[in-house]
Amino acid sequence: METIYTKFVSMVFVTYFCRMIPELENILERISCLYRKYGIKSVTMDDVAHELGISKKTLYLHFSDKDDLVLQVLNYEGKKRTVEFKKIYDRKLNAIEELLEVNRYMNDMLRDHSAVVDYDLKKYYQEDYAKTQETRRGKMFESVINNMKKGKKEGLFRADLNEEIIAKLHVSRIMCMTENPFFSAYEISSPQVLSEVIIYHIRGIANENGIKILEENLVKEIYKV
Repeated sequence: METIYTKFVSMVFVTYFCRMIPELENILERISCLYRKYGIKSVTMDDVAHELGISKKTLYLHFSDKDDLVLQVLNYEGKKRTVEFKKIYDRKLNAIEELLEVNRYMNDMLRDHSAVVDYDLKKYYQEDYAKTQETRRGKMFESVINNMKKGKKEGLFRADLNEEIIAKLHVSRIMCMTENPFFSAYEISSPQVLSEVIIYHIRGIANENGIKILEENLVKEIYKV
């Protein structure tokens, strides 16, 4: 039977937990910025504590060690992307407009892309990097599949397209861009490159109606209608 005391303890815990979530998110965001600027390997726990203006003792209340810190930053970045993509999907755009909005968001992400973070993750945190890439690949594949099914229902994509094959091709193209020697770091972070990839993808799967909507949206983008 729940007593007044247990109710009070529960209320205190919930209040504390709710306060901790935004505080922890703020910490992870600031650490993420620090990593993008200096890389992961060169940033020590002392550097993090100094950047946050807290003691190392306080820092260790949130993270058991640097490995745990890196993993939590990766998970935070993944959740943040999921939230942003959900905002796009919740707008109930048609399949082509949805792809173009996803492209805009991904271009924003690429502007913050740090080659040194990727390098450090692959060299010093291989297991975490592999899991993160696997999760990202799986979510991207599911998103592309759902988008194509949506486009078919809306009469914008070819009825004969094979969603699974095309999704694998598109995801492979996107995921391999950062390691492709044909693209420089500047080109990878350039909005034009990813935009060309998305437009190339849409033109390959859209029917006549879909191409018309694509062209209308490209004109709007050019003239900012």
